[in-house]
Amino acid sequence: MNELTTRDEVSALARGLALLRAVADAGEALSNRELAERAGIPKATVSRLTATLQSAGFLRAMAGERYALGPATLHLGNAYLRSFDFRQQARLHLAGLAETAGANVHLGVRDGLDILLIDTLRPKSALILSRMDVGSRMSIATSAAGRAYLAALPADQREELLADIRAASGPAWPEVQQRLTAALEEYARVGYCSSFGEWHPDIHALGFVMHGPQGELYAASVGGPAYMLSKQMLLDSVGPRLLQVQHAIEHEAGLN
Repeated sequence: MNELTTRDEVSALARGLALLRAVADAGEALSNRELAERAGIPKATVSRLTATLQSAGFLRAMAGERYALGPATLHLGNAYLRSFDFRQQARLHLAGLAETAGANVHLGVRDGLDILLIDTLRPKSALILSRMDVGSRMSIATSAAGRAYLAALPADQREELLADIRAASGPAWPEVQQRLTAALEEYARVGYCSSFGEWHPDIHALGFVMHGPQGELYAASVGGPAYMLSKQMLLDSVGPRLLQVQHAIEHEAGLN
């Protein structure tokens, strides 16, 4: 197998994965033309890729020659989630936090410039509804969980991530930088980060991080609708409690 063939196969794989991500991000079935536009891949190539992905079960054909994610992606997703033993260790504590705070609690890991949710817990009262579920994303730059993740990184990794956020922010960077600087200062002062209407205009949340057994970082947030969770209530009542939960989870994992 020559070098050119190897490069071509890697390129085809990258393009196929780009199509799967495009369908996942869209949240609806897409045609070959729409996939070509979103992924920046020639339509003729997209047609061959979607046929291959459908045959392998990663895409399924819908009415109108459109494609949605297939069952093989669920298999991979479940296998991915099963790899997080820490998720099960943290779940009982996070469920208790959701009940105590009367708010939604989300647990996630980094994926690019986002926090990808791997677990979500709601209070039994179900007074606070949420469209966020496993697989949902929160921006690192604007979400409470993302900011806490950024603040907890070693300095060199934090600078790399900040450089990536700067590149993605474009002209908005000065404002983004100002808010992230404030978030880093907040984390250094109180041990968590806040986001009051910045990730979403109607959402208030506090974010914190936990270290896994192998030193990996998990980001978590507790929050919900601003009209039910005031800034002062979160800071006065939930802030101290989430730090207790953080300590309990890490202690149970043998990390403190």
